Amino acid sequence: MSAAYRQLLEATIRHLEDLKSRGVRHIAVAPETLRALTQARPKTPVTFTRPALAPQPAPAFQRPAPAPVRPPVAPPVPAPPPAAQPVITTVAPGDKAAALAALRERALACVKCPHLVASRKQVVFGVGNINARLMFVGEAPGADEDAQGEPFVGAAGQLLTKIIQATGLTRETVYIGNVLKCRPDTPGQTSGNRKPTPEEMAVCIPWLQEQIDLIKPEVLVALGGTAVEGLLGKTLGITKLRGAWQSYRGIPLMPTYHPSYLLRNQAIGEKRKVWEDMLQVMEKLALPISEKQRQYFLKG
Repeated sequence: MSAAYRQLLEATIRHLEDLKSRGVRHIAVAPETLRALTQARPKTPVTFTRPALAPQPAPAFQRPAPAPVRPPVAPPVPAPPPAAQPVITTVAPGDKAAALAALRERALACVKCPHLVASRKQVVFGVGNINARLMFVGEAPGADEDAQGEPFVGAAGQLLTKIIQATGLTRETVYIGNVLKCRPDTPGQTSGNRKPTPEEMAVCIPWLQEQIDLIKPEVLVALGGTAVEGLLGKTLGITKLRGAWQSYRGIPLMPTYHPSYLLRNQAIGEKRKVWEDMLQVMEKLALPISEKQRQYFLKG
């Protein structure tokens, strides 16, 4: 292996390790690059030997001719880089379960946010079917979730369970996770919750991204404005975004109100808005919809 090749290899490894430390899990590689990498290098280097030349008498001194004046040449215009190709990862069912279990173990040991580590009881990773077609994403664990280690188990979680059951599905057939895996600390407060900061979400979102990449749901439902902000970076407000399809890394995403909002606002009209969003989700998944389901929360 030549010194130049070794230096290039070491530089490439350092670059990949740096990307991995920043949360990058997949790197797009152009087909041309892959074909080049698969071409085998010669096992033995080819050497060339200059043939020996017979000694020649030293030439008589001559004044060198002046170098010809050449017109300036414009520098070559570099060709545009090839378009990045999406990396498609296929995971076998057994490998998928093992990969998600390994991801969970790494997330449970996360200490990237010292203030959250100091106040949390446990990391709330996620729960549900790893082959779920539908995945719900909330904002962060509350006190009940922090105590039990499972997302959406408090009052808002019980309402979410009823919404899921109203579609004909169950908690066991969907997957439920959060943008933040630790409960946001509330210094000086004995109860209540607070919204995660953008910095906290930026640190924690790679865990959720890996979950989604492994589960590969057909549809995502973002529960509340914070979930939309964490996934899409949009801060327009859930009132303006709900009911309109978005896209997250190629997956259809439906923003809707968080169940806790419906607990605070018991108006039939607000419940109907959430149900209309869920009807769109059911249609996207080609789930059967009865006339009774279509009439939920409609005034007589």
